[in-house]
Amino acid sequence: MALIDDAIYVDGRRVATPETLQDVFEVLKEKDGFAWIGLYRPTDDEIRSVADEFTLHHLAIEDALKGHQRAKIERYSDTLFLVLRPARYLDSEERVEFGELHVFVGPDFVVTIRHAESPDLASVRHRLESTPKLLAFGPQAVLYAILDQVIDEYAPVVAGLENDIDEIEDQLFDGDQAVSRRIYALSREVIEFQRATQPLIGMLESLQEGFEKHNVDVELHRHLRDVLDHTIRVVERGDAFRQLLQNALTVHSTLVAQRQNDETRRLSETGLAQSEEVKKISSWAAILFAPTLVGTIYGMNFTHMPELKWQFGYPFAITLMVAMGFGLYAVFKRKDWL
Repeated sequence: MALIDDAIYVDGRRVATPETLQDVFEVLKEKDGFAWIGLYRPTDDEIRSVADEFTLHHLAIEDALKGHQRAKIERYSDTLFLVLRPARYLDSEERVEFGELHVFVGPDFVVTIRHAESPDLASVRHRLESTPKLLAFGPQAVLYAILDQVIDEYAPVVAGLENDIDEIEDQLFDGDQAVSRRIYALSREVIEFQRATQPLIGMLESLQEGFEKHNVDVELHRHLRDVLDHTIRVVERGDAFRQLLQNALTVHSTLVAQRQNDETRRLSETGLAQSEEVKKISSWAAILFAPTLVGTIYGMNFTHMPELKWQFGYPFAITLMVAMGFGLYAVFKRKDWL
C-alpha cells in the first residue's frame, strides 16, 4: 500500500484521516486547512493522481517518476519541489545506505514520496502533532520538520564513518593487505555522503530567502537557521573525512613503497653476503688446489723426472706447496676476498 498516512490539519490539529487519496481531495475542499499525504514507493498512476489534483508541474512529476535525482530545491509558481538524500548507517554491514525523498510543498498541501526506509517520517508527524503551535504554521512547518529529521539522521552516519576511519588507521600500521580496498570503498561512501549533504546548505539558504519574501513566521526562521547550523557541521565533517581518507591513502602508498624498499635492500644484502661467501670459498679452494697440484705432479712416478733423485727434492716440494698457499692467501687477502 503506497499511502502510508494522510491527514487534514486545521490550526495545528488533525481533523480528518481520509482512507483514500480521493477522500483526501474531497475532504480538503471542505476544510480550511492543509493536507499532508505520505506515500511510500507509489506507482506511477498514484503519483499522477496526486499531481493532477494539486496541479503539480510536469517537470517535477517527471523527476519524481524517474527517481535517482540529486539533492535539489526548485520552485514552480507557489509550489516547492525538494529532493533529499537521507542516509542511514548499517552496523551489521559497516556501510552507508542512501535513500531518496521527494517533497512537494504548496499553500495547502504537503506530499512526501519516500523511496527508502529512511527518514522516519512517522516520528516527524508524531512530533508535529504533539506541538500544535508549531504545526499551526502550516506546510512550511512540515517542511522544516522533515529537513530537521533528515539532518538528525545523518548523525549516526557521521559516527559510523568516523569509526570506520579509526579502524582504517589501525589497519594501516598493522600491515593489513586489505586496507587499500577498504579505503577506496569508504572513499566512495564519503563522496556519496558529500553529494547528499553539500547541496543542503544552498537549499536551506534559498528557503530562508523565500521565508523572508513570503513573510513566514519568525519562529520558523529561527528553526530553519538551527537546521542550517547543523547542516554546516555535517558538511564540514564530510569534508574532513574525505581529507583523512586521502591522507590515509597517501600514508598507505608510502608504507607500501617503504616495505618494497626494505625488501629490495634485504635481498641486496642477502645477495652481497652470498657473494662474499662465494669469494671466500673460491679463495680457499684455490689455496688448497696449489699444493694438490704440486703433489699430483710429483706423484706421477715417471722414471725420467727432474729432482726425483735429488737429495732436497722432498723439502723443495713441501716448501713450494707452502709458498704457493701463502702467496695465494696474501693475494686474496689484499683483494678482500678473505
